[in-house]
Amino acid sequence: MKMFRKAVRILKATVGITSNHEPHLPGLPFPLEVKSLHTDFKEVEELSWDHGPFDATISIEESQQPTVFDRTGDSIRFSGPLTSLEAEATDLRFGFWGNQGLLYRFVLSLLEKKHGIYNLHACALFDEENDRLYVVMGGAGSGKTVYLLSGLEKDLTLFSTETVHFQIRGADISWFKGSLADNVRLGNLMVNFPRFLPEGPTPATEKAWQKKIALDLSSYQTGSDIIKNPDVFFILPHIEEGRKGFISDPITERQNSAKAVFDNLSSKIAESFVLYDHVPVLGFDEEGLARRRLEAATILVSHFSIQSIISVLSNPYECWGNLLDQ
Repeated sequence: MKMFRKAVRILKATVGITSNHEPHLPGLPFPLEVKSLHTDFKEVEELSWDHGPFDATISIEESQQPTVFDRTGDSIRFSGPLTSLEAEATDLRFGFWGNQGLLYRFVLSLLEKKHGIYNLHACALFDEENDRLYVVMGGAGSGKTVYLLSGLEKDLTLFSTETVHFQIRGADISWFKGSLADNVRLGNLMVNFPRFLPEGPTPATEKAWQKKIALDLSSYQTGSDIIKNPDVFFILPHIEEGRKGFISDPITERQNSAKAVFDNLSSKIAESFVLYDHVPVLGFDEEGLARRRLEAATILVSHFSIQSIISVLSNPYECWGNLLDQ
């Protein structure tokens, strides 16, 4: 049986991928679209196969036999009628190469396990003049996009739209640039942030709230791909349209701060999901990884560079309050 192969690197994690059906390999470079890994990571780089050995391997076999998904250590094996599963899937974000799918979550675990790089579900904006990094943590609908676009309007520069990476080495914390595209509802752009609307016709407002687009924000990125020991301000947002005012609540207890960071770091790694609507995949967490992650979260929140960790309740227009004046 002829096998096709491709290798990729995301940040520092490397994965070798093989298949008996070449179309099942990731087609690089990925186009910019809602399902794209560009909305998770800065770059998915294709490597020469000679670059191995890799951190992990993925084997995909097209077969008309019942689906088999197996993960053993750092190797994943899938066999089954992938062509039909892919054609019938309702949401390709939860596919092999989608931005909520297999490679995305697998790479998060590999970055931790193999390279000691931790990954926050967050956006990050940088004040280059004052060496300040604002990290806005939260799940879907929490308000990260509001902070992201309003922060750019306030002349902060983009460090990541969705995944914020950091590594602790001795007394230093290094932050690595993340994704430069974000999935944004057209309605949000039309009503709150028209400056960022792409050129071309837009749908009626009521339809715009139902449609997301992958918005390329790379022109706003900071000049540095790695920032070491900036002053860091963590924001946990809850944004409500129509709410008046800005309410902030500092999280000062070390254990509470560490738990908030740990929960965020764990969310995508530990979460089980359904691949192509039919294949349940358990999360990629492990007890040893979780213990080290909690230790890293505890070190992070106690580091001299962390200036504050606060929760915020506000609206899209006042969400920054006095945060930029501190």
